[in-house]
Amino acid sequence: MKFFNFHTHKYTNQSDVLELVNQYPQEFDASIPFYSIGIHPWYIVEDRVESDLEIMESKLQEMNCLAIGECGLDKRIEIPMELQQAVFEKQLLLAQKYGMPVVIHCVAAFQEVIAIKKKLQISVPMIIHGFSKKEQTAKQLLDNGFYISFGKYLLRNSELESVFKSIPNDRFFLETDTIEENIDVVYALAAKYKSVNLEEIQRQINSNFQAVFKKNLV
Repeated sequence: MKFFNFHTHKYTNQSDVLELVNQYPQEFDASIPFYSIGIHPWYIVEDRVESDLEIMESKLQEMNCLAIGECGLDKRIEIPMELQQAVFEKQLLLAQKYGMPVVIHCVAAFQEVIAIKKKLQISVPMIIHGFSKKEQTAKQLLDNGFYISFGKYLLRNSELESVFKSIPNDRFFLETDTIEENIDVVYALAAKYKSVNLEEIQRQINSNFQAVFKKNLV
C-alpha cells in the first residue's frame, strides 16, 4: 500500500490507498473495507448513547475495524460539555478494553482531552485528527503521548509548515477528512515540508501505522 489516509468520510476505492473511513453506529456500511467507528460529539443523542455503544462494541471485534472514533470534545457546539465528556469517556474505556487506537475530534478542548486521558489512564494510542493549532499546543499533546494527524489545514494554512516540521517523524499521520484533494497531495506537501522525498514519507507513515495499529500496510 503506497498511501494511508488516516481519516476520511468518503470511501474512494483506490487500489494504492488504505482509507480509514469514519463510520457512525446508526449509519454503518458493511461494504467499507477498513473503518473507525464512534459517536461524534456533534451527533450525540442522549437516549441513544447506550445502543450506539452496543453497536460499536460489536463492530470493534471485527477484523476490518481499526480504531474507535472519531470521538471527542467540542466547545463550539450546544451539546452540554458534561454529556460530551461522559460519552467520550465511555468510548475511551471501550478502546482500552479492546486495545484500539482512538481518532480524536477536539475543538477548543485540548486541556480537557489531556486531563481525561490522564484520569482514565488510557494507554492505547490517541490521535488528534485535523490539527490546526500552534506549536505550543502540539508540543503539549506530544508530551502527553498523543499522535497528531494533518490534512486540510496543512494544505490551506501555510503557517502550519513550522508546526508540522516540529512534529517527530514517528508521531504523525496524514488525512483528507472532508476535502476534495486526494491523500497523495497531502503526502507530497508533507514531503516538501520535511525536506525528504515522497518514498521517505511513505516509509515513515508505514512505520507509524505498524506502531499504532499493530498491522502492516499491505
